[in-house]
Amino acid sequence: MPPSVFRFAPSPNGYLHLGHAYSALLNFDLARERGGRFLLRMEDIDATRCRTEFESAIQEDLAWLGLTWETPVRRQSEHFALYREAVEKLAGLGLIYPAFESRAEIARLVAQREGEASWPRDPDGAPLYPGVAKSLAPEERDRLIAQGTPYALRLDMAAACELVPDLTWTELGEGPGSEGGTVLARPEAWGDVILARKETPTSYHLSVVVDDALQGVTEVVRGCDLFWSTSVHLLLQRLLGMPPPLYRHHRLVTDASGQKLSKSTDATALRQLRREGVTPSDIRLLVGMP
Repeated sequence: MPPSVFRFAPSPNGYLHLGHAYSALLNFDLARERGGRFLLRMEDIDATRCRTEFESAIQEDLAWLGLTWETPVRRQSEHFALYREAVEKLAGLGLIYPAFESRAEIARLVAQREGEASWPRDPDGAPLYPGVAKSLAPEERDRLIAQGTPYALRLDMAAACELVPDLTWTELGEGPGSEGGTVLARPEAWGDVILARKETPTSYHLSVVVDDALQGVTEVVRGCDLFWSTSVHLLLQRLLGMPPPLYRHHRLVTDASGQKLSKSTDATALRQLRREGVTPSDIRLLVGMP
């Protein structure tokens, strides 16, 4: 039987905080308990925010925590051709279409529709795509692309769900309304998700599915804020003929107000805690681990 494979996959767009430490330690401990492998992956497709100095800091912090990982580290920015191939496979199934609205235009469309009734939102609270790009004539799409209009490549969710209905997964951890057991996936709740853009040939949803399959990840251990993203990932795995890993969603580390720790809210970085004299053993206690 092949060994279990776990991974920690941060985005190098800031410094690690306690929430990252908990997820990384949990993956590392599970890999060690199973006699398995532990991988580190840099999800660096956002070229405007990801920086090499953050990647170096991430590896420094993880080593300080006592973690070791296989090398070389996989960087998503080095594998755009593979993600493009996955998009082309989905396009060959008739499941991809270009949408040309800017973010501002989409916000205006949502505001107009919410004047009539509440517009549906995805599990993260973002409004579903309200545009009409799916119904554009092929020649109009070709004209807009030829003239250099920016676009996003979206998944035709209704058509995809018709091809792959009734998806479920076995949850080994916790999540909204789940204490472990079989969960009915709801990819349709996300609407026509973006899988790539003109300037970036992939998205989080697509690249994480491709990477997990290519790296042979057997168990995805991540925060429960990504619980419902699993629905989209299962759908893409089936469409692309990729084996699904097991999923274990864990609790989030929160601040004094109960809010999830985040780079965007300037959660205290591990490197700052290190400067203050906190030890790796202290970090385990702070995140509730033995």
